Amino acid sequence: MDTLALLFHGFEVALTPTNLMWAFIGSVLGTAIGVLPGIGPALTIALLLPITVSVGPVSAFIMFAGVLYGAMYGGSTTSILINTPGEAGSMMTALEGNKMARAGRGAAALATAAIGSFVAGTIATLLLTFAAPVVAELAFLLKPADYFALTVLAFTSVAVVMGASRVRGFVSLFIGLALGLVGIDGMTGQPRMTFGIADLLDGVELTVVLVSVFAVGEILYVASHYVHEQGEIVAVKGWTFMTREDWRRSWRPWLRGTALGFPIGTIPGGGSEIPTMLSYAVERKLSRHKDEFGKGAIEGVAGPEAANNAAAAGILVPLLTLGLPTSATAAILLAAFQNYGLQPGPFLFSSNPELIWGLIASLYIGNVMLLVLNLPLVGIWVKLLQVPRPQLYAGILVFAMIGIWGVSGSVFDLVLMAALGAVSYAMRVYGFPIPPLLIGLILVPLAENQLRTALAAAQGSVSVLFETPISIAFLALALLFLFAPMLLRRLRAAA
Repeated sequence: MDTLALLFHGFEVALTPTNLMWAFIGSVLGTAIGVLPGIGPALTIALLLPITVSVGPVSAFIMFAGVLYGAMYGGSTTSILINTPGEAGSMMTALEGNKMARAGRGAAALATAAIGSFVAGTIATLLLTFAAPVVAELAFLLKPADYFALTVLAFTSVAVVMGASRVRGFVSLFIGLALGLVGIDGMTGQPRMTFGIADLLDGVELTVVLVSVFAVGEILYVASHYVHEQGEIVAVKGWTFMTREDWRRSWRPWLRGTALGFPIGTIPGGGSEIPTMLSYAVERKLSRHKDEFGKGAIEGVAGPEAANNAAAAGILVPLLTLGLPTSATAAILLAAFQNYGLQPGPFLFSSNPELIWGLIASLYIGNVMLLVLNLPLVGIWVKLLQVPRPQLYAGILVFAMIGIWGVSGSVFDLVLMAALGAVSYAMRVYGFPIPPLLIGLILVPLAENQLRTALAAAQGSVSVLFETPISIAFLALALLFLFAPMLLRRLRAAA
């Protein structure tokens, strides 16, 4: 069955009344959490994991996709109106968007952000539609040694790229690896790192770690930096839509932002911050209105917002085809798959096409929903900023505790959640990145299984890890991530 036929089947799944409802709920939730500073899609999906256990996987992932895309849309609203990015990828939008709002052009800034997000999201979803099956087919060629090398590349690149230093990145990674190894060894049946605690024999519950790291640790950190002064909200005067000149100045940045965001989103550690920064720099360089930058240039809103949304679709390519998360949000989505007993990868395309293609089709539908939700209803979203932050943070913590108790009914899990939340808070305070911890925790079972399989097939010979061109290439890239920054620094010092 070709790609278009599978996509049409996906639309049949996504357009059922139940799944349309979940897509709408996800889009609304995503926009809301994008608007609220300090709360991102990763935290929201982590909080939703305990309560989606009774929901079918197709409906749950359609909702998660709405949350992911919606957060990209909603983050621009606070960036433009109060100069406070609601989501990390919206930082660059604040530079020009807030200046436009203060100059009375807030409506045009919100419009170019929403339309740019729609254009980039749609193009990036098209690229995902046709790229994912090709990558999935190629993934069938990977041997256990290749998969192990791929996980090593993921570990190395994420630990090096994210965080203030490589040492802190690797410390975070090793904490995640250690947590992932707790429990009974599947091959020998021996307990590992359980310290005689019976509750740890089944391992550290993934949902507990995710909720601890994002709900507890993140909220503690945000609350500790809470400033009582309410940011000034710039009123949107009337609804002066984009002028013909605005359209002329925006459509090229939309396309360039998409071209930057999608490929960077697919690589480990790419995220949304890097493509948005690159997009802003490119637009500043190419614009004929350089004098407006810093004063409210519309290109500085259009390009970064397009890059932000395209990157969100980009992270789904390695996630769905290889089971490889390239960001914190992707890591939590991978954990959600595992909660349903599913492992993303090439076999999922053939074993569960309804889920994969229903999810991809829902991205098109969600994009249309979000355009409708964000353009005319911006006044409603701005009112969310009036929710008192202390009550909001307290509510999230209570919701997290109820969710964990509802899933496990274990006092030990609640204590573990509090302990891991305190650890993740300390990590944030001292600059230790969180994504390496999550990716280490989630990928270590896959890495261990593939390593043992490869070594067993080769009767213990380590040379099997370096026998195929693919594994050599992945390991060489991992070494490049490790040593390239050091070599570049030495070359600059020598120059």
